[in-house]
Amino acid sequence: MSTPGRVRVFQVATGNLGTEMIGRIQRHPDLELVGLHCYSPDKIGRDAGEIVGIEPIGVTATGSVEQIIAARPDVLTFHGVFPDEDLYVKVLEAGIDVVTTADWITGFHRDTNHPHPSGRKVSEVIAAACERGDSTFYGTGMNPGLSQILGIVHTADVAEIENITVTESVDVSCHHSVDTWKAVGYGRPVDDPTIGESLHKYTAVFADAVHLMMADAFGLELDEVKFGYELGACTEDVDLGWYFLPKGSLGANYIKYQGMVDGVARVESHLEWQMTPHTDPAWNIKGCYITQVTGDPSIYSKHMIFPRAGFDLSDPRNFASIGMTVTGLPALNAITSVVAAPAGIITSADLPLRAFAGRFKI
Repeated sequence: MSTPGRVRVFQVATGNLGTEMIGRIQRHPDLELVGLHCYSPDKIGRDAGEIVGIEPIGVTATGSVEQIIAARPDVLTFHGVFPDEDLYVKVLEAGIDVVTTADWITGFHRDTNHPHPSGRKVSEVIAAACERGDSTFYGTGMNPGLSQILGIVHTADVAEIENITVTESVDVSCHHSVDTWKAVGYGRPVDDPTIGESLHKYTAVFADAVHLMMADAFGLELDEVKFGYELGACTEDVDLGWYFLPKGSLGANYIKYQGMVDGVARVESHLEWQMTPHTDPAWNIKGCYITQVTGDPSIYSKHMIFPRAGFDLSDPRNFASIGMTVTGLPALNAITSVVAAPAGIITSADLPLRAFAGRFKI
């Protein structure tokens, strides 16, 4: 039985992020989970609650796009590590909106670095599917996503901007995704010449955030987005339990995406990551998201995230769930606004302030 007034949600994937979002949807006052799509055969046919380690919730995991469409959800939330563009197209053509946290803010990065098999731009393929199904497609997350929105908002009381830099300064060892970190290059020797290419390939979505989100909000026409990086080599073997980093391998990094105008960096997104503090060089990880605005006046702001009262941080899985929560909630809280939005590919600039608001506990 559907709950009147709630948006019907069909979720894809139960990795780290998807596992956290099942419980969050259950407690979200605006949303109703009506289905779960899984890629692993051993999960299909099982209760979604059982899969993610909570009480059974009466939603059985399925494994085909046809079953998604038959459930007639209002929106599909996609929390896989990498996009599934074939699934997107079929769902959008069926009139179902899509909200994704997988490697998408505007489509610039996917178009540039991941050509569609058809030879067309990925954004063109998705936009055409939206048109055929009168549906909406939206990509977001914590970073890129909310952190850039916070950066934009922090300039509302600035008369003249010289530079704005948004920095994610975090310990990433709680993000237990072997596929993600293997792809990025963590664990490879720092002198491996392929690391720079890997870092760029799997973080280039931040070019979306700089080029076509922040710069667009400021009415700034960029000449280019420069990519730069520094690597931190492990000074000892590091065994995280879920991942092993040999001495001399990549254990930390500092990445810069810089929007340039006339040779000057104006809009920037930085990634200060460590898997371990035992690296050379090492960075002063602050565990937060930082906005720095140089101008008249200048602004410095930290977006710091703390667990709810009484939350047990002795369990590493609980600590990791905080990161998954702040990644997924910008998507869940935006769903009602996305469903109400016009058809097509949209960005955060197209949504009302309500899309960035949390919900009060009732």
